[in-house]
Amino acid sequence: MDPSGSSSEGPGGKPPARPQKPGPWPPRIEPFFANKDHNPWELMSWARRTGFNPNHSGETASVVSDRDAADEQNSARGLDLERGIRRRGDGVPRKPEIEPVAGRGRTNRGVEIGPMVPGPGAGPAARSEKEKRKVGVEPPAVGLKDERREAGEETPLRIKSDGPEGNGHGNGAAAISLVKADEDSRKEAGKDEREVGKDEREVEIDFFSDGQEPEDLSGYKPPSGFRAGVTENPGLVPLIFYGVQHYLSLAGSLVFIPLIMVPTMGGTDEETATVISTMLLVSGITTIMHSYFGSRLPLVQGSSFVYLAPALVIINSEEFRNLSENKFKHIMRELQGAILVGSVFQAVLGYSGLMSLLLRLINPVVVAPTVAVVGLAFFSYGFPQAGSCVEISIPLILLVLIFTLYLRRISLFGNRIFLIYAVPLSVAIVWAYAFFLTAGGAYNYKGCSSNIPSSNILSDRCRRHEITMKRCRTDVSNAWRAAAWVRVPYPFQWGFPTFHFRTSLIMVIVSLVASVDSVGTYHATSLLVNLSPPTPGVVSRGIGLEGFASILAGLWGTGTGSTTITENIHTIDVTRVASRKALEFGASLLILFSFVGKIGALLASIPLALAASVLCFTWALIVALGLSTLQYTQTASSRNIIIVGFTLFISFSIPAYFQQYEPNSSLILPSYLVPYGAASNGPVHTSSEGFNFALNGLLSLNMVVAFLVAFILDNTVPGSRQERGVYIWSDSKRLDTDSSSLEPYSLPAKVRRYFWWAKWVGL
Repeated sequence: MDPSGSSSEGPGGKPPARPQKPGPWPPRIEPFFANKDHNPWELMSWARRTGFNPNHSGETASVVSDRDAADEQNSARGLDLERGIRRRGDGVPRKPEIEPVAGRGRTNRGVEIGPMVPGPGAGPAARSEKEKRKVGVEPPAVGLKDERREAGEETPLRIKSDGPEGNGHGNGAAAISLVKADEDSRKEAGKDEREVGKDEREVEIDFFSDGQEPEDLSGYKPPSGFRAGVTENPGLVPLIFYGVQHYLSLAGSLVFIPLIMVPTMGGTDEETATVISTMLLVSGITTIMHSYFGSRLPLVQGSSFVYLAPALVIINSEEFRNLSENKFKHIMRELQGAILVGSVFQAVLGYSGLMSLLLRLINPVVVAPTVAVVGLAFFSYGFPQAGSCVEISIPLILLVLIFTLYLRRISLFGNRIFLIYAVPLSVAIVWAYAFFLTAGGAYNYKGCSSNIPSSNILSDRCRRHEITMKRCRTDVSNAWRAAAWVRVPYPFQWGFPTFHFRTSLIMVIVSLVASVDSVGTYHATSLLVNLSPPTPGVVSRGIGLEGFASILAGLWGTGTGSTTITENIHTIDVTRVASRKALEFGASLLILFSFVGKIGALLASIPLALAASVLCFTWALIVALGLSTLQYTQTASSRNIIIVGFTLFISFSIPAYFQQYEPNSSLILPSYLVPYGAASNGPVHTSSEGFNFALNGLLSLNMVVAFLVAFILDNTVPGSRQERGVYIWSDSKRLDTDSSSLEPYSLPAKVRRYFWWAKWVGL
């Protein structure tokens, strides 16, 4: 009799056989003290969100799971992942290890997961009982075992696998069973499971079930708190609401680029309205295309700020500065040609598979400063333009900050309307306020007409008030009066594109920077919506489609290329909606609105100071989203600190050197356009004028310099793969074993049937 009172004799009264010393198989599981609040989901959830795999660096990193911020006990529990769980088809299992928390249990306790060997007839409908017995348990020291028996706490872990057909989800994920068994049942591998069951108390915890029945084959589960996952259809009424909501929260990013570009190009208010309508059309079409044939993530495609700076460089080239007749159309055709060349390069980069090779060199340390600089580059435009009418710009900036920071937790009808609709609400309130100021005569000056600038150029007194009247009044735009109610944007509406080597070279390099921006957005979005990070094939497919989308933008003439809008990450986070169906419905509305000319005219009538105030917030958000990419690296690493800090500084210092050369023009450029005049007057002088223009222009762009410097330093300075965050971006053997988390990336069956030969079709 052992101290616990149970018999130590084997069957037939014979003493039990002496336990043999375990070999390398079966793997052993050491006992540990009962931990009532230990949740195995924490291990897998954290791993799935980050793609953590220390195998690359050979290091063991302890991290703190923050899956549920409200649960302090769970967030305080440290998890140590030594190896990844094997994927289907791997020959050698990888083993995660759970280290104890101080004061909660015994050290050196661990879990080793054996291979998931499929048995005959394995599947959701027919689970073999013998398959459950995959891992043996080494008997612990007798004294400790007896103490645990007396306390009723003995719960060694046994791993159960459902085989390749899975645990009812079709994903082959392993489940953990808490088993109480004696040494004899653990030694006899051939013993019938029903006999083992006499001495077992089993509780099954499925990593991916999330409370659903085993018969549910849906696989993908949205993160907690989300109203609709990527593949979910919330119903007609919620679909309409979520679709409109998503695009309203992105309003500033979708329509404000033409308010900057078109006046700089010499365009009229009517042309501004037409460009806005064209952007809505292209954005709607390309978003639907990306939802079906691209990365299939819930991301909006549209005119990106990545293309704004190079467009301003081309607009301010010397040959266009002194044009007076048809200046807008000349510049637009030049932009169209450059965008088409850069888009073809981007499409080839994606669909040829070259992007998969480039992904090995693009890591979070490269993406973070590159994206951040896209927003920082416009600091000279932001408040200098908004400050031209402080009466409306400062109230707008304050309203956006109050809504997004101080009132963000206020919920009405289950929606945080102040956080989600911060931009459209602020614009509507301040625009109405500006209308009352205009109607009340706040900007009326004796002898000066609101018809700016033609009627005031002859009067010195009126010329002093010209900027105030133009930026503050709500009745100076002629867009509403000139725009037609119905107008369908069409390709080549500005004329046939013109092609030049110098501008095309600039857009080729910029399309590469835009691809880097999209790579960071893909990964951040996938982790946010609880999907595995996209595989190289998915990323290549998405980049290829973005190139095709930019071709459409070049043909229709939006003035910029089309790419993934970075701010979409923030929108998904605050709306808690990631449904592709909602985005597709909203995109359909954009297409419909693009045919109504008055809608584009209404947006074109927004006072410029008001638009600049919104962009101060939007560009700041891009900076924050870019720097947040560093969370996937070891941010305290001196290597990363130096690389990111030096990149940010030099990306402003080098362009400042090129921008100090004064433009040779009889016209005085506005201060905010001077940095974009360096292409024609920079310090690079060779025998090729086109090459001089391209190189001076590229080195005056902050984001291009940031990308080049970060790319070179990150790939030449030694550093562990975990330190650099490589395990998230380029590891093909991720910790996640749930193949259903990759299913949302799959192309529709009919598309796969016709493009089975292409590498980018696969996952």
